[in-house]
Amino acid sequence: MSDSHQHLFATPLPAGLGALGIACFGLFALFSHRVTHEAAPILAAWFLGGFVVQLVTAIIEFRDQSVAGGNVFLVFACFFMLAGVASLSAEYFLGALKMPLDASIKAWLWLPAGMWLAIMLPCFLKSPSVLFFLGVVVELVVVSLVAIYFKFAPAFFVQLAVWSSLISGILAIYLSGAIAINATFGKVILPVGSPLAGQAPAPAVAGAKG
Repeated sequence: MSDSHQHLFATPLPAGLGALGIACFGLFALFSHRVTHEAAPILAAWFLGGFVVQLVTAIIEFRDQSVAGGNVFLVFACFFMLAGVASLSAEYFLGALKMPLDASIKAWLWLPAGMWLAIMLPCFLKSPSVLFFLGVVVELVVVSLVAIYFKFAPAFFVQLAVWSSLISGILAIYLSGAIAINATFGKVILPVGSPLAGQAPAPAVAGAKG
C-alpha cells in the first residue's frame, strides 16, 4: 500500500493481512458459538501474536511513506489486536472470579473505531479493489459490534458480525497470498482487481500500492 517506490524492505502486507485473516476466523468462531467463551484466553494469545505482526507491518508501511497503510495497521495492531487481548482476558478472568465488569463501555469505544475506519476507507480507493472491499467488510464487523453492544436489533447484527468476520478472513488470506505470489513471479497470478480510483497497480506488487 506504499506510495513510495523506494523500498528499504520487502512489503510486510502479506503478514499483516494474514494476521487480520487469522483474527477474523477466530472472531467468526466466537460470534457463531462454534466455540464457547471459555476459548477466549486462547483467542487472546493469538491476538497477541497478531499485534506483533501488525505493529511490524505498520512500522515498515510508515517507512515506505504510506499514510493510509501505516496508520490503519498501527490502529489495528493496538486497538484491534492488543486491546482485544486485554479485553478478552479481562472479561474471561473477571467472569471466572465473579467480579463486577461493566462491558457496556465497549459500545462507546467501537463507535468511534467504526467512524475512524469509515473515514479512512476512501484512501483505499486507489488500492486494488479487493483491499477496498476487505475494508468495507471489516467495517461491517465493527458496525455490527456497535449495534450489538448498544442492544439494537442484536439478532440481525450478530449474524452480520458472524458472516462479515468470515468473509473478512477469507479476503485477507486471499489478498496476502496474492501480494506475495504476484510479487514473487513479477506478474499477476492471483487477480486483486483494479483500483476504483486511479491507475492499476504494477503486477509485481499488485496489492501493495495505496
